[in-house]
Amino acid sequence: MVALTSPVSAVSVAANQVSPAPLQLAGDLQLFYLVVGVTLAVAGAVDLLWTTLWIDGGAGPLTTPLMVWTWRGLQSLRRGQSRLLSLSGPLILAMTLTMWVVLLWAGWTFIFASGTNALNYTRGAEPVSWIGRIYFVAYTMFTMGNGDFSPTSGVWQIVTALANGSGMILITLSVTYLINVLQAVVNARSFASSVQGIAECSEAFVRTGWDGENFDEHAIPLDTFASKLSTVAAQHKAFPILHYYRSSRRQQATPMAVGVFDDALTMLRFGVDPEHRPNEPLLETGRSSVQSYLQSVYSLPIRPSDRPPSAPNLDVVREEGVPTVSDEEFDGRLADLSDRRRRVLGIVESQAWQWPSQREP
Repeated sequence: MVALTSPVSAVSVAANQVSPAPLQLAGDLQLFYLVVGVTLAVAGAVDLLWTTLWIDGGAGPLTTPLMVWTWRGLQSLRRGQSRLLSLSGPLILAMTLTMWVVLLWAGWTFIFASGTNALNYTRGAEPVSWIGRIYFVAYTMFTMGNGDFSPTSGVWQIVTALANGSGMILITLSVTYLINVLQAVVNARSFASSVQGIAECSEAFVRTGWDGENFDEHAIPLDTFASKLSTVAAQHKAFPILHYYRSSRRQQATPMAVGVFDDALTMLRFGVDPEHRPNEPLLETGRSSVQSYLQSVYSLPIRPSDRPPSAPNLDVVREEGVPTVSDEEFDGRLADLSDRRRRVLGIVESQAWQWPSQREP
């Protein structure tokens, strides 16, 4: 006797045979591993994108404490050897890049571990170990080609593609960030060398530009230095790690050059007799560039000095025949600038330098 099959049952069977299996996570999903993995991967991605792409955001929420703690650790270890601090910049940069790699690598490893059957071992039937997952994520992120493991289902294939994309983004942004930081370090040291190539203290800087009648010889250098410092300030805002690239040479130390430049501008603007001062817009442009630099650097946890630095000595420039205002008037101007000068000194001291003042003959 032939069994009769209802039309509904026949259609259902046919649909089950033709329709593809829905995308689903293979095996049991372990929520703890998934949460840990997503947290690590998102933390690494956010810090990477924040640090490398957000110009006004400075360093990321993980990179910032990493920079501060590394710097403070080196300060506690230096024991009077300030040259040790010159390692801080390269060390922080290497640690930052390593942190991004580790966070993304660990995050994706935990994500794949959350699916007990997320990966297949192509050379046998044994289960995938933690070492195998770590290896799979490594060659997926760093585009090393196919290995001994493969994702089991459509969902895990998509997750694998996301891991691969994150690795490509990581490599691209890290290399770009590295190049930009090193270029910014070169720019900052170029500015410092240019300023201190003229003079290593503000009094000598002012004397150098005096031709017996005016300061016309300072017009081009002042404009050039203001432009360079504005660039340095913008790069410090985009790459806060620059402050931790401490030069082992005084002549290439940006804080020292800013101290010389700012005090020289103060002498030219408030110490020299008004009839013999350089072009006022030129002076204000220079002072504005210093202010931009201060704002950028003080986005980091740096404190102004408890006291203003030593006052520039007008007697030194008077010996060269430079007409000046009275000491009382100049001291009053310096008192008005006390907060600004304490901020400049704070940056100098934060890098274990001493204020650039007139040396005894």
